[in-house]
Amino acid sequence: MTEAARSGPGTPCWVSLMVHGIDATREFYQALFGWDFVPGPQQLGPYVRALLGGREVAGIGQLPPDRHLDTAWTTYLAVADADETAETVRCCGGTVAVGPLDAGEAGRMAICSDPTGAVFGIWQAEAHHGTALAGPAGTPVWNELLTYETAAVGKFYRSVFGYEVEPVVSTDFDYATLHVAGRPVASLHGVGDALARDRGPHWMTYFEVDDADAAARLVTELGGRVLRPPRDGTAGRLVLVADPEGAVFTLVRSHGR
Repeated sequence: MTEAARSGPGTPCWVSLMVHGIDATREFYQALFGWDFVPGPQQLGPYVRALLGGREVAGIGQLPPDRHLDTAWTTYLAVADADETAETVRCCGGTVAVGPLDAGEAGRMAICSDPTGAVFGIWQAEAHHGTALAGPAGTPVWNELLTYETAAVGKFYRSVFGYEVEPVVSTDFDYATLHVAGRPVASLHGVGDALARDRGPHWMTYFEVDDADAAARLVTELGGRVLRPPRDGTAGRLVLVADPEGAVFTLVRSHGR
């Protein structure tokens, strides 16, 4: 996933968080992941890019005071042409909520949602090619859409981004992997009625950690919440957490690390 935006349209290339209190949020993630911060494009208000070892890994921006929105991590998908992709999103039953607009010299972006309401971003890279480091602790390593069922929404993402959608054949597990040029880049997970009613369908970002149990304890110490205790999954040891403003994400200690 290094410099993922160079890997072709549809590849998750960036994750960004819009919050009400950017300073407190920076302190939380700096303590949790060891991130440093530098200023980023300010078109949508105060915005910083998180660095790990000098490499860009994520973004955090501040919502306008009058925007009483829930905070959430947003997955950005690489595109060759943001305007053309935004039009395709509309034609395929999705919505374009913000943009397309230029983010300074960095690139061109839009905030969209699929037909079920799950929000995602699209990113046409210019100077900024997205996440420059993935794998070490503190970096985003996977993105997954949690939705009601995968068949219909899979057609939407295939039509918009050209994914190869590979379902997992199972009578009790609704799961599909999205591939770009034969390489798995993201996944769809249909959970039906188990989907949180207060959130609806949404994209989930997974951040690598060295120790999922210790990271869960640290989240609580820093004012966040553990929403689902650490557990072993196919990807590794996972824990579902929320930051102090309520933005939900997953910590993972991947197999093989």
